[in-house]
Amino acid sequence: MTPSTVSLVELEATDGVLLPGLLYEPTTPTKKACLYIHGNGSSSVFYSPSKQNSLGQQLNKEQISYFPFNNRGAHYIKKLRKNTYPETRILAGMAYEQIKECVYDIDGAIDFLRKKGYTTFYLAGSSTGANKICIYNYYTSTNPCAGYILISGGDDAGLFYNALGEKKYNEALKNSYNVIRKGKGDTYAPLDYTDGMILTYTSLYDTIHPDGDYNIFPYYEHFNNLHLSKKSLFREFRSITLPTLVVYGEEDEYCYNKVPEIVALLKKKVSNSTQFKFTIIPQANHGFDGKESELNTAIINWIKRN
Repeated sequence: MTPSTVSLVELEATDGVLLPGLLYEPTTPTKKACLYIHGNGSSSVFYSPSKQNSLGQQLNKEQISYFPFNNRGAHYIKKLRKNTYPETRILAGMAYEQIKECVYDIDGAIDFLRKKGYTTFYLAGSSTGANKICIYNYYTSTNPCAGYILISGGDDAGLFYNALGEKKYNEALKNSYNVIRKGKGDTYAPLDYTDGMILTYTSLYDTIHPDGDYNIFPYYEHFNNLHLSKKSLFREFRSITLPTLVVYGEEDEYCYNKVPEIVALLKKKVSNSTQFKFTIIPQANHGFDGKESELNTAIINWIKRN
């Protein structure tokens, strides 16, 4: 079964940045939509057509529209248009993005769907997209969502600490702060600070600061008793009160071989256990390669019950 329409669309984030997306709509009009927020770096909703088409078709079959869109963290470096007169362009992508900007992108996507008559919104996010949903939930003042789907939420600060080691991590954190204070945060950080990725000092600092917005799932810090953060661990995750599905692959390569322990930990952090469902998909990696059907089934069954 194919959806009645798959439209290439453009939405405007609430700060004016223009972003592309794909809107899958069923034959019979519906008020329900699932928005998908991808991860960072080389991610884009346009580079996984089989995955997007499969989930879009299955959601449409259940009378739910599907809206995967590129947030400003797509690609490593990308120029994006901004809706100004005259039109301006900004540098975006993982190299420049700060994670709290996701609030602009998600609100813009919801506004876009509202104008089309949608009233019920589910947010699904994978990898850094799951972190962004937690950020959105924590900072938004008027939350219009019916529930969240957090897929493979990531521990970026911990992964950097593990890769760089204590000395280099602290050096990267200190030097990034100093460069930003000098007004040069948009210059590129050295690759030995970024574990080989292209990042500005501003984006690097945003990503690795233990008290920053990126540090949503501080697994490495918790399990190694490091005490890097001053803020309460899992603060943003614990603030979620909406119905939420949390999904991890059993073999997620970014979870330190501790997926069962991570899920058990998250179960202890929730504010209301009746609002949460936790699922581990056997033999699945971070991206659920080859296990898309199992992931889609978990997502659809959960939405149908909520």
